[in-house]
Amino acid sequence: MTMNILVVDDEELARQRIQSLLQENSEYKICAEAENGAEALMMVERHQPDLILLDISMPVMDGLEVAKHLSGMPNPPAVIFTTAYGEYALEAFSTKATGYLMKPIRQEQLLKSLQQARSLNRAQRSKVLDDNEVTGAGRKHICARMRGNLELIPIEDVYYFQADQKYVTVRHKQGEVIIEESLKSLETDLADKFIRIHRNALVAKSRITGLAKNNIGRVQVKIEKIDDQLEVSRRHVAEIRRFVRNR
Repeated sequence: MTMNILVVDDEELARQRIQSLLQENSEYKICAEAENGAEALMMVERHQPDLILLDISMPVMDGLEVAKHLSGMPNPPAVIFTTAYGEYALEAFSTKATGYLMKPIRQEQLLKSLQQARSLNRAQRSKVLDDNEVTGAGRKHICARMRGNLELIPIEDVYYFQADQKYVTVRHKQGEVIIEESLKSLETDLADKFIRIHRNALVAKSRITGLAKNNIGRVQVKIEKIDDQLEVSRRHVAEIRRFVRNR
């Protein structure tokens, strides 16, 4: 059975090289290409590839962040990272991707990695990505589905996240969307940029302008440019007051 492959690299010559290495091998078919991580996620939705040859260092969204978003998909493809920079190896392996290739990629190494990936079924690939340990240190986007399409929201545009049962509302500059990520995972990934004010809410640190009390004496955060009223729980009041005072 032919394995469908998505090739993701911001350099056209690199994509062409992979094409040339596989062009005479009927076991593998390049079903699509992408030149950055954001485009890669769109191509995954559109073409449902079995595997991605994924460059790590790219504009817009790097390969490690792509792997993070893939982990939330119901049937993720296998991932083989490609890069010219050896210092990414440790972080790439922490994602438990099925392979890691250094550029310039040699045909023998490529075919060996593809064969290893072929041995995993979809359920096994999903488990590999579910077990990944990619942190949110380099995460720059929130990935949401809108009317069947993927929408990428820059982290810097987000005002707050608010949980309601299994869903989380993302309030951002252009409006709001609902995602299925947990508030806990968002807090872990984005701890340097967001602060918890309530068991159901994280607010962007840079967006908090002060505190106020509502008409029944409950403390609320004031958020720049929007009038949304988010309550600070008693458990978090002291921490939020310290944060506002010391910023």
